[in-house]
Amino acid sequence: MSKISFKIFCIELYAEHIKKDSTDVYSMFEKSGLLELLDTDYEDLHGMSMEYLMQFFDDYLAGGQI
Repeated sequence: MSKISFKIFCIELYAEHIKKDSTDVYSMFEKSGLLELLDTDYEDLHGMSMEYLMQFFDDYLAGGQI
């Protein structure tokens, strides 16, 4: 999976997880730095389970950034 495909996958999956529009999630990811993290830490994150990614995103966006 390419990095751009992974970012889109994560945005869409998280939007479904929190019941928000994907454009809102994109903005959240961009403002928090999570969008850049998905690019820089792609190798570590793309092999994670969907459940782990959702928990990671929840924690990151709640202020528990790495």
